[in-house]
Amino acid sequence: MTRAEEFEDLRPLLFAIAYRILGSVAEAEDAVQESWLRYASTPTRPASTKAFLSAVVTRIAIDVLRSARVRREAYVGQWLPEPLLTDPYADPARSAELADSVSMAALLLLERLTPLERAVFVLREVFGLGFPEVAVAVGRSEAACRQLAVRARRHMDGGRPRFEADRRARERLATRFFDALRDGDVDGLRRLLAADVQLVGDGGGKAPALARGVHGADQVARVLAAMSPLLARVDARVQPREMNGQPGAILRDRDGRVAGTLLLDVLGGRIQTVRAVVNPDKLGHLGPVVTDAWALAREMKQARRSG
Repeated sequence: MTRAEEFEDLRPLLFAIAYRILGSVAEAEDAVQESWLRYASTPTRPASTKAFLSAVVTRIAIDVLRSARVRREAYVGQWLPEPLLTDPYADPARSAELADSVSMAALLLLERLTPLERAVFVLREVFGLGFPEVAVAVGRSEAACRQLAVRARRHMDGGRPRFEADRRARERLATRFFDALRDGDVDGLRRLLAADVQLVGDGGGKAPALARGVHGADQVARVLAAMSPLLARVDARVQPREMNGQPGAILRDRDGRVAGTLLLDVLGGRIQTVRAVVNPDKLGHLGPVVTDAWALAREMKQARRSG
């Protein structure tokens, strides 16, 4: 098997590691590409290509995350991870860990960790690597990695997200939610929302988004229901689609371009959180993106006035 073939076999795993450390599809893809360049330029082939590349992509992702943290301090509004349609890596033995770790709620919880804690947690708890492998990947001793893992686990356990275990029940609830959203049905939406539901948006200053989160079933239902007739008047549509392992949808304009995404956290037969990502910089991997989100917002505003 050639180096290129070995690398392609491992690409899904490398992306999965990088995405969970970075919370960004674009940055994860760049980290994987840089891993290939380093692997291709290595004069001798490593004893374990998987171990070598896992370590390389982890160290690259740690470096990228450190610089990204500085940029996120100046981020306009709420920062949310980039939505992921499909996790390319599958491991039946760790399917539960993989599914939970890619959710928006889990990725946001990982943001509380230092870059090293995050990397150790991802490698150890999500992918099940032994501490010797983790130590090589992050460039620390096994003892240090064990301490990092304990601290990371303590932070994660304190706020670990819980989700509806019954996938079919979750999908049925999401279908009812998007039907009610399409119809602008305030009462129908309210019945599906948890009493303390939150609606948060990420526009990054590059697209219209909520200045602050909206809280409570009544307020969230009213805000969401008000969107439906405006979207209809500008020929936009909401396309239900699972993202980050949870129910969601892609918002498209009349030409099919991506204007944003909605992601739902479901627990106990109710929707706990609705997250809207409308920053165009985070949507390019989903397809052609609306080039001027502000113009679409103005069109919707005009539709409200004329309606």
